[in-house]
Amino acid sequence: MSMRARAWMSWSSGKDSTFALHTARQGETIDVVGLFCTVNAEADRVAMHAVRVELLEAQAIAVGVPLWKIPIPSPCSNEEYEAAMRTAIERAKAEGISGIAFGDLFLEDIRRYREEFLRGTGISPMFPIWSAPTAQLAREMIGAGLRARLTCVDPKQLPGSFVGREFDAKFLAELPAGVDPCGERGEFHTFAYDGPVFRQAVPVRLGEIIERDGFVFADLS
Repeated sequence: MSMRARAWMSWSSGKDSTFALHTARQGETIDVVGLFCTVNAEADRVAMHAVRVELLEAQAIAVGVPLWKIPIPSPCSNEEYEAAMRTAIERAKAEGISGIAFGDLFLEDIRRYREEFLRGTGISPMFPIWSAPTAQLAREMIGAGLRARLTCVDPKQLPGSFVGREFDAKFLAELPAGVDPCGERGEFHTFAYDGPVFRQAVPVRLGEIIERDGFVFADLS
């Protein structure tokens, strides 16, 4: 009998959560049986990444794991976000889930927040790719066949011209000094459309580039 913990993956639609799922599947401690993702209820898009829900749903089908969408308002206060998360946790417990896995890499404050929020809920936080050196990890992702496009760029940290680009070796080579190769400080966000966890690639087409709320977004369809 498997002793792997039944877990949900906190799913952003991006490369980090995708590779965290891949890493979890390679191990012997986490059995990811669901993905959950916060969705901007007004725009019907993944929060922050701005990925269309249709692409998110196609991604989950390609990965082969059930998707739970958590609607949140926009703008969303911390109180509203935490209320939505508490609802998600209750649903996870009803589904017999004992852990939630996150694709966080090195931001200690984010990890502490997750640990504090889950304390006493009966759900354990898990971090499959925590503390992996991000320059090495980015190359490992690409080497494993993970394919992703940049959907959002913070132009205060990375030129907006990078939005829409492939997350590949050329991209890494051209990153300005000081930008984390995995965008862990919010420099950029991605949509993963193929890789080792996908049964088939998700077709994506680059559409309009827009600036909104201080960020530059690429609309994928």
